[in-house]
Amino acid sequence: MTRGTTRLVAGAATVLVAVSAAACSTEKDRVPSIGYAVNGPITTYNAGTTEGAYSAARQAFSRVLPGFTMVGPGGTAVADTDIGTVTEVPGQQQVLTYAFAPAAVWSDGVPMTCDDLVLAWAARRGNTETSATAFDAAETAGYTDIERIDCVPSQKEATVTFRADRPLVDRESLFGPGTILPAHVAARTAGVPDVTSTLAGGDPDAVGRLAEAWNSGWTLPTGAVDPAVFAASGPFRVESFSADDGLVLVPNDAWWGVPPQTDRVVVWPSGIDLAAKASTGDVEVADLLGGAAVPDGFAAAAQPSFGVEQLIFATSGVFVDPAARRAVASCVPRTALFDAHGHPGYEAETGRGSGVVDSRVMLPGTLPYRSVASVAADRYRTTDVAAVTAGLAQAGLTEPTVRIGYRGPDARRAAIVADIAAACGPLGIDVVDASSDTLSPLALRAGEVDVLLAGTAGGFGPTGTATPGSARTALLGGQNVNLGGYANGRVDELVTRLAVDGSDATALSAGTDVERILWDDLPTLPLWNVPVVTATASGMRGVDANPSVAGAGWNMDKWVFVR
Repeated sequence: MTRGTTRLVAGAATVLVAVSAAACSTEKDRVPSIGYAVNGPITTYNAGTTEGAYSAARQAFSRVLPGFTMVGPGGTAVADTDIGTVTEVPGQQQVLTYAFAPAAVWSDGVPMTCDDLVLAWAARRGNTETSATAFDAAETAGYTDIERIDCVPSQKEATVTFRADRPLVDRESLFGPGTILPAHVAARTAGVPDVTSTLAGGDPDAVGRLAEAWNSGWTLPTGAVDPAVFAASGPFRVESFSADDGLVLVPNDAWWGVPPQTDRVVVWPSGIDLAAKASTGDVEVADLLGGAAVPDGFAAAAQPSFGVEQLIFATSGVFVDPAARRAVASCVPRTALFDAHGHPGYEAETGRGSGVVDSRVMLPGTLPYRSVASVAADRYRTTDVAAVTAGLAQAGLTEPTVRIGYRGPDARRAAIVADIAAACGPLGIDVVDASSDTLSPLALRAGEVDVLLAGTAGGFGPTGTATPGSARTALLGGQNVNLGGYANGRVDELVTRLAVDGSDATALSAGTDVERILWDDLPTLPLWNVPVVTATASGMRGVDANPSVAGAGWNMDKWVFVR
């Protein structure tokens, strides 16, 4: 491919480059540094905090902090046996044995042990009864279903026992990339002997210090990064970070697996001048949202992601009454919006990306989806003037102003908001574009906007996997990723049932019941699968387009750039 052309490739499993570097280049052809542009901020090493969940941490650090699984291009969890193995223990109660590989060590030489799993579980199960300082976990689903972890401090193996009534269906999603952080670093920061005995001892002050260490101890500094704090467990480690020079990743000399294929990856956060960086050779790979400008000379794979674009409503302010949410939803022409903005660069006839999405708890293309989605029937497909009028009257609203937020600049989402404003304005609803280049999804919780236009769980960048766990978690009361503050006990009950019963019968019955409630309460209005693009410069090898939350960075240790 020549440098002066741009190629769009459609297909959910598109492989941008399938030819091995060895087959087409020599060592002297390889460029030792690759630039990777992500579509989110980079502020923290810890993707599990609320801040981390709404950053690009999962894209940037998937091969710096790997887990027992990784999310592949198919959106499913793939075992990462370099880290270790997971074995199911026969018996009536769900029990799993996690064993770190004998050679698995942190970049500072400290072995990876079961203490690292205990910290991940303690933090992600949420608040503890023994500490006034809570772990700021973005979501706790799955980890709250663990009854206990049996761990002898400093040992390689842990036994994870799930609650007798909560055998998890999607247990592969646990302890994946970004979830396992160095427990010995947290212990040192907190001033405790080790994580496991501290948590077992229940000293509120000690546990509180440990929570604070997990919450804020891995905030990225500007400049050189202390390797004793930012210990890595993957093929790359962090060397430095700054706004001008990006996040610099270099090979981890302590890595026991296949070495990375390039000597340096520089990850650039959102907000950079991508065209300029690409023209100067500072960026060779980019995760983009559909409709974004592809740098000149880059090949691009456009496809529907596993995340669902949606309007996420606040449940306070102008939207404290569900009738107000129903009124706004009734003026949103979902079908027309999909036709105009929902599939830039590709056409999908069936399944993911083929039309508007009518379920929040089942994924398009899966067996239960069609039946569960039928609850919506033709509701909220086109503008319904009578429903808008009735909803506003029921909510007691006259000419309300609705601020829709998203992270800009984003020409496609700007056009979506403009079309919604054009549809709703004549019906007495003033829709305002409240985007900014620094907008956080947490702005909805803070009352700075009334609606978010975002992907699954409120993410502005890559979201979703081939399982609907994160989408369902975002509907649970009390979860930090439940940005609108929606709470419904019956929804909680149904969603938690779906997490432990994967039968078709339960999927149909519980899924249908929960959607009946959600289409009346309308905490969100699903639109369509978020369109995404993976763009690569001519000469890139080994980049697999990944339309999941992991983005292209899921296998960056395999990347090679040749001239």
